[in-house]
Amino acid sequence: MEVIAINLLVFAIGALMIIKGGDWFVDAASWIAGALRIPTFIIGATIVSIATTLPEMLVSLMAAADGKVDMAIGNAVGSVTANTALIMAVAMLGMKIVCPRKGYWKQFALFIAAAASLYVFSLPGELNFIGCAVMALIFVVFLVQNVRAAKAQGEADVSQRAEDMGKPGKYIALFVVGAVGLAVGSQLLVRSGSTLATLFGVPERVIAVTLVAVGTSLPELVTTITAILKKQSSLSVGNILGANIIDLSLILPLSALVSGKALPVAGSILTLDLPFCLGVTLLASVPILLREKAPKVQGAALLAAYAVYLWLVIF
Repeated sequence: MEVIAINLLVFAIGALMIIKGGDWFVDAASWIAGALRIPTFIIGATIVSIATTLPEMLVSLMAAADGKVDMAIGNAVGSVTANTALIMAVAMLGMKIVCPRKGYWKQFALFIAAAASLYVFSLPGELNFIGCAVMALIFVVFLVQNVRAAKAQGEADVSQRAEDMGKPGKYIALFVVGAVGLAVGSQLLVRSGSTLATLFGVPERVIAVTLVAVGTSLPELVTTITAILKKQSSLSVGNILGANIIDLSLILPLSALVSGKALPVAGSILTLDLPFCLGVTLLASVPILLREKAPKVQGAALLAAYAVYLWLVIF
């Protein structure tokens, strides 16, 4: 029990390091981009849109580099399932969700396309170069769409940027500390997660789609709670959709690149994790696209689906 407690503590420390390190890293990266006179709308559409997915990205890349492919895939897919069936469900139950079809259909379409493509291209038992290329293309389309939407909204207020330009030491320090926190925290999360899997006598995938996936999704949960308190449904839904698209379309192709070969997809991932991921994607997306709003019953249905998924994964 003592060994389990120590590894759970290391796991929690790792999660905290990558979440806080990610915040500092993104703040510093945004400052550096501003110092290089990169337009504000590009910073917001690229660096900031990727911000909340840094924990998932680093953990999956570290796992892929260590040869822990099931953990790399399980973390990315499990995070999307948690974001959708747990965090978006909390948003639906906690506040009124209104999503005009005109403003959201592209994001929902890309989300569905990413989840469906991942499932289809994984059916042979591996995610090969062609599948990774299609996923990467979806990410590029998402990024271009973000840049265009941000540009249409115009430049953000630049007065704060001008004021912050006089603090290079602060942001250089944040950049370094944030990068170290991300790297070390990811290693702690992967290593402790792998050890916990051994101690509990379960496959690494089980730890990846539960503890690791929920742990790396904490930034999205914090954003959702903030949105509920502020009654800003667009903040929560937009953040979750963006994070899910990046988790599916960028993290796995990068993991394949790091591993240097096609990503083998285990039978349990193919028969349980990916179908559930696609299922909750459709359950969350289609009713909103049809009705332009999300009733509380939809949130309850998503939570019920997530409970069933966890039961199947664990037992």
